[in-house]
Amino acid sequence: MKGRLLIRDACLADGHSSTLQVGVSLLIEEGRIAWVSPDEADPGAADVLDGGGATIVPAFVDGHSHLTMPGGSHWIDRGSDPPDRLREVARRNAARLVQAGILWARDVGSPAGSDGRAVSLQVRQEMAGRVGVPYIRVAGTWIATDGYLPMTIPVKDGDGLRAAALAQLDAGTDFVKIMLDPPDRSDHCPFTVDDVRKACDAVHARGRRITAHATILDGARVGAEAGVDSIEHGMELDDAIAATMRANNVALVSTLSVLASWATFQRTTLIERFTGEEGRRRFTARREGAFAAIKVAHRAGVRIAGGSDFGGGSVRAGHLAWEVEQLVEAGLEPHEALAAVTWQAGELLDVDHAGWLRPGDPADLVLVHGDPLADPRALWRVWAVFQAGERVA
Repeated sequence: MKGRLLIRDACLADGHSSTLQVGVSLLIEEGRIAWVSPDEADPGAADVLDGGGATIVPAFVDGHSHLTMPGGSHWIDRGSDPPDRLREVARRNAARLVQAGILWARDVGSPAGSDGRAVSLQVRQEMAGRVGVPYIRVAGTWIATDGYLPMTIPVKDGDGLRAAALAQLDAGTDFVKIMLDPPDRSDHCPFTVDDVRKACDAVHARGRRITAHATILDGARVGAEAGVDSIEHGMELDDAIAATMRANNVALVSTLSVLASWATFQRTTLIERFTGEEGRRRFTARREGAFAAIKVAHRAGVRIAGGSDFGGGSVRAGHLAWEVEQLVEAGLEPHEALAAVTWQAGELLDVDHAGWLRPGDPADLVLVHGDPLADPRALWRVWAVFQAGERVA
């Protein structure tokens, strides 16, 4: 949108203050935020949108997503679908994200196409520069020890891990994703700290970031000590690992909503057929451990970002508000949980304005009904979405 638009007499929750600001007006000028004021400042010649009853929040950042995947209980099978079908899935997911106010998607794993390059790279190119689709940062294809998943890049040792990480960057990825869980579901990370540190050093030397999938305690320990930039899931943490994460500036990317969705799925006949009562006990223990990990990380001062993990499980695109609810249930204050899906997740992208609302920043913002600092469910009630000042939903 070119020109000037005044959003008048709304409330504001920016993910920094624990208090809702009321009676706020925001002026958009030539696609950017000109000013945010608690007064009825004179906007000059401008269109006016009455924001009464609504709260302005930064556009959301989904810190853990799989744009090319449809999700569901058979999501791994869907990774073998033809690339054109995966790209169509990405288009539908992108549309759902924008309708939910999610304008940033950090894609942390995509199947590879026939050319060996991640399908997400093609999706990023297709959507670049378009209004009405989310901004995308992609990790390419997962890098894992041999035998982890059929859609990963298999490696055998630290040298292979380093080489595969650099090959991903050479292919054009924005960052790198490695897997620190073993294929046999044991409690031991398949790589040593030195293995992972070699990959981290190589990626950092290119000025890029590296993140690690780690749901087990030993995987989180190895990643934290090696100096990855973030740990995805982090469902098992202790005080020592959290202290290392804080010291090495390693962020935690939570995906609690996946476990909440599985709490429903485990009641279905499918999960009963495969795992029965033992499966239900495992899922319950995993959820309790993940909530405890959030508390440990928060107590240690670890940066917490939020992600839905849509496409890589039973959560679907556009359900990031569920993660905010889960983070609050895990012990974060509502403004901290909002920060996790705005500027804290934005920091993982190396984009200084992602998830922020400051004069001069692109006008990427959302209006929701209600007070998200009193009721996180307000984030489901999206009324309007602006991308670079243009209303897209």
